[in-house]
Formats: sequence, C-alpha cells, structure tokens
Amino acid sequence: MLVEGDKAPNFKLVDQDGIEHQLSDYAGQSVVLYFYPKDDTPGCTREAIEFSNKLTDFSSKNTVVFGLSRDTVKKHKSFCDKHKLTVTLLSDTEPFVTDDYGVWQEKKNYGKTYMGIVRSTFLISEHGLIKKKWTNVRVPGHVEAVLDSL
Repeated sequence: MLVEGDKAPNFKLVDQDGIEHQLSDYAGQSVVLYFYPKDDTPGCTREAIEFSNKLTDFSSKNTVVFGLSRDTVKKHKSFCDKHKLTVTLLSDTEPFVTDDYGVWQEKKNYGKTYMGIVRSTFLISEHGLIKKKWTNVRVPGHVEAVLDSL
C-alpha cells in the first residue's frame, strides 16, 4: 500500500486521443492522478466535469491532471465527447497502474462482493513523490480540496 512520501510508480498509458503519457515526462510539475471506477456513471461524470472546469486553476499551479480507469481509449473518447470534458483520461486496460497504486480492491455493494477501483486521488510532487493521498473519495468538494492542497 502506497503512503505519502513514497516514490510514485511510473506509468506509460494512452489517453482518449491516443497520445501516450509517462509520469516521468512530467518531472518538475505536480501531477494529480485520480482513479475512478467507470466512464459515464453519475459520480464519475461529475468528478470529470469538476476537474475539467478547474484545469486552468491547476495549470496556474504548475500541475497536470489525469483521470484513470480501466475503460478503453474508445470509451474514454466517447465519454469526453458526450460531456465536453477537457481533462486527460488515461486507459489502464492491462491493468498495471491500478494494481501498482493499490486502488483495485474488493468492494461490496448491496450485499454483492466484487473487485473494482476504489475512487482515489494521488497528488504527486514535482520530484515524483506522493505528496498527498485521498481514498474512498466522495465527489462533492473533492476537486476543491485537491486544489487547496497545492
């Protein structure tokens, strides 16, 4: 389990436009990496819209924002187009990054047990260290809390 102060695991993933992103390419900038369960569900849509609406604020603090789920690049593209999202969404279909960050966990809902992404956010410093970690995120007010932590 990753904790604040740990070195953030590097990744190389493709976004909704087919562009490859590698964490190490963003050295010298802070990175917000938020994990969400599934494209086009109510909570995930709200979170993506809120991050999209605040991208300029993050950018002004030398910070890039990535959303990440196990959905395909094609699903991410449809999700972005449908909701006019501007946040970069990374696809982890293999799934290496969700495992590396420890967010793929057993979940329970209505008495059913299954594996899924626990909504989590990592603030990674310009030096590649985990500066702050949020788990079991509730969407309302979360984007502002992340922004305030910068």
